[in-house]
Amino acid sequence: MHLVLLGPPGAGKGTQGARIAAHLGVPQLATGDVLRAAVKEGTPQGLAAKAFMDRGDLVPDAVILGIMKEALAKPGASKGVVLDGVVRTVPQAEGLARVLSELGRKLDAVLVFNVSDGELIRRLGDRTVCDSCQTPYTDREPGSKCEKCGGRLVRRKDDEPDAIRHRLEVFQKQTTPVLDWYRQHEADGARVIHVNAEGKVEEITKFALKSLGR
Repeated sequence: MHLVLLGPPGAGKGTQGARIAAHLGVPQLATGDVLRAAVKEGTPQGLAAKAFMDRGDLVPDAVILGIMKEALAKPGASKGVVLDGVVRTVPQAEGLARVLSELGRKLDAVLVFNVSDGELIRRLGDRTVCDSCQTPYTDREPGSKCEKCGGRLVRRKDDEPDAIRHRLEVFQKQTTPVLDWYRQHEADGARVIHVNAEGKVEEITKFALKSLGR
């Protein structure tokens, strides 16, 4: 099963993606993780991405999609994948559809995690992230040690209330066209499923899996 996760910052996509992927027995692929791995491995697309990063430029969609294709072509992803943060714009949605088609696959569903702005501001205001691997925490103070890589936890400037509101506005402007595009292509098999992402983590996962028929 091939899934795309959509949701605003703080919606819990990383947490839910990991739980859903584990249940389905497929890998979870996040853009940042896949990009860093490709650069580290020195793949052709990873080297192309590194050239842009070394110049301080954004890595273009074509290179990101090439890196995702490399990751999707690996044996471990042959049965499906949970894609977190891969699609943020319509061109990226179109590009992912092309990549999957070239691999003889298709997207099964788009999970949209919905959370109220007030709850997102509360969550992100309490959040710290690892300054090395970017793993987020909601119950750890700045300066604590990351359980994943041993890095130091910090509170980002863009997790301040005004910055959060701006990020949410940007997300809505970017995501509305993406959702419209996926709704227009539901006939191709990719269902758009909305998930209430407020409440207990286990209940959110249970609802998402039930919506997927799992």
